[in-house]
Amino acid sequence: MSFDDRIVATNELIWSIPLIALCLLAGLYFSVRTGFLQVRHIPDMLNQLRSGKESENGTSSFQSLMMSLAGRVGMGNIGGVATAIAFGGPGAVFWMWTSAFLGAATSFVESTLGQIYKEKDPDSGEYRGGPAYYFEKAYRHKARGLSLVYAIIFAVVTIFAMSFFLPGVQANGVASAIDNAWGIPAWVTAIGLVILLAFIVIGGVKRIAHFAVIAVPTMALLYILIALVVFVVNFTEIPAVFGLIFGSAFGAQPVFGAILGLAVKWGVQRGIYSNEAGQGTGPHAAAAAEVSHPAKQGFAQSFAVYVDTLLVCSATAFIILSTGMFNTFSGETWPSEAIHEGSGGLSTDVEPGPGYVQQALDTVVPGAGPTFIAIALAFFAFTTIVAYYYMAETNLTYLTRKMTNRLAARAIRRVLQALVLVSVAYGAVTTAGAAWGLGDIGVGSMAWLNIVGILFLQGPALKALKDYREQKKQGLDPQFDPRRLGIENATFWEDRADHELEGVAAGERPEK
Repeated sequence: MSFDDRIVATNELIWSIPLIALCLLAGLYFSVRTGFLQVRHIPDMLNQLRSGKESENGTSSFQSLMMSLAGRVGMGNIGGVATAIAFGGPGAVFWMWTSAFLGAATSFVESTLGQIYKEKDPDSGEYRGGPAYYFEKAYRHKARGLSLVYAIIFAVVTIFAMSFFLPGVQANGVASAIDNAWGIPAWVTAIGLVILLAFIVIGGVKRIAHFAVIAVPTMALLYILIALVVFVVNFTEIPAVFGLIFGSAFGAQPVFGAILGLAVKWGVQRGIYSNEAGQGTGPHAAAAAEVSHPAKQGFAQSFAVYVDTLLVCSATAFIILSTGMFNTFSGETWPSEAIHEGSGGLSTDVEPGPGYVQQALDTVVPGAGPTFIAIALAFFAFTTIVAYYYMAETNLTYLTRKMTNRLAARAIRRVLQALVLVSVAYGAVTTAGAAWGLGDIGVGSMAWLNIVGILFLQGPALKALKDYREQKKQGLDPQFDPRRLGIENATFWEDRADHELEGVAAGERPEK
C-alpha cells in the first residue's frame, strides 16, 4: 500500500459515519442545553465585538475573534466549498449551513471552557489556554491521572495536526491559485510563504493578533463584496441556486439522490474543516482574550462560526453555483466519472478546488477572476497558517510549561517553528489530494478528542452561561468568580477575583 493509499484509508476511517453523527448530534445537544444561544444571544455576540480592550497580557475580544477567524477563514472557504460540491453535490452546502448553526453552540461551550481554565505564560506573560488545559483541570479533583493523560494526548495530536497535517492544505491552495493566475511555479510560492511566515511567527501572539486584525476583516469584506457583485449580475439565478441546494440536500433531484449520504458527509466534513466548531481550535484564541466573564468570549467565538460559514462559505457557493462552474464526480475522487456537469461548461479536467472559483468569477469579471482569488486565497491561507502555528505553540507551551530549563523550552519552540516552515514548503509543492487527505486526518482526530471531551466537561461552561444571564437580568456588567459557582481549578479567575476584592477593600473600583 502506497503512502497516498494509507492517507485515504486513514481519512475514511476517521471521517466515517460515527464522527459525522457526533458532530451533528453534539451540536444539537448543546443547542438544546443552552436554550439555542446561537439565536437568543446574537445581540450579545455583536455587543462583545464592540466592547473590551487589549491589555498587557491579553488581546481584546475583537482581536481574539480575528485570530480565531484567521484560523477559520482559509482554504476551506474557497477550495473546501468547491470540493464539497464536487464530491457531495450542491446539497453539501445546506449541510455546511446546518453544521455551522448547530456548531455555534458547540463553539460556545468549548471557547468558554478555554477562557475558564486559561493560564498566564511564564515566559511571555500572555494568556494561554485550550482543550489540553481544560481537560487537565476540569476534573482534576475526580480523575487526575486520566484527565492529565487525555490532555497530553490532545496536546500531542494538536501539535502534529497544526504543524504538519494542516498547513500543507493552505500552502497547496495558495500555490495552485497563484499558478492558475500567473503561472508562477509552486516552489517560488513556497519560498515566499516561508519567508513571510518566519517573520510573523517569531514575533509571538501579539504580532499574530495585530496582523490578523488588519488582514482578516479586510480580505473577508472584499471577498464578500465581490460575491455581492456576482449576486447582482446573476440575480435571476437566485431561485435556481437555492432550489439546487435544497433539492439535492434531501435527494429530491434524481441525479443527486444516489449521493444523499455523501452530501451530508462532505457538507459536515468541509463545514467543520472551515468553521472548526468542535475541533478544539477556537478555545486557543478565546483564551487569549481579556474579558470580565468567560461567556463573553464564548459569544464572540460563536459569532465567528457564522461569519466563516454563513457569510464567506456561502459567498463561495453562490459564485460557483450561480455561474454553473462546477462538476460533481462519483467515487469521491478526481479524476473520475462526472455524474452531473454544471451549466457553465467547466471542463471535467479542472481539479476541484480554487480553480472552480477562479473560473466562475472570470465569467462575471473577465480577466480578473484568477487574479483576485489568488490574492484573496493568499491572504486567507497565510493568516490561517499563522493561526495554526499559534495553536501548535500553545500546546507545546502546555507540555513544556513546567520545565525548569527555560532555555531548553525555547529551543524546542524554535524546532516547532522550523517544522511548520518545512511543512508549508512541502505542502506547496505536493499534490492536492495528499494535502487534503492529511488535513482531514488532522481535523478529524482533533474533533474526535475534543467533542467527546467537552460532552463530559460541559458543566462549567453551562454554569458560566447561567451566571452571565442572571447578572445581565440584574443590569450588571457580568463579572466572573468561579468559586461562587462551585467551579474548581480555575486558578486565573480565582486570582483575579481576589485581586478585585483587595482593590474594593482599598477603596478602588474594580475594572469592568
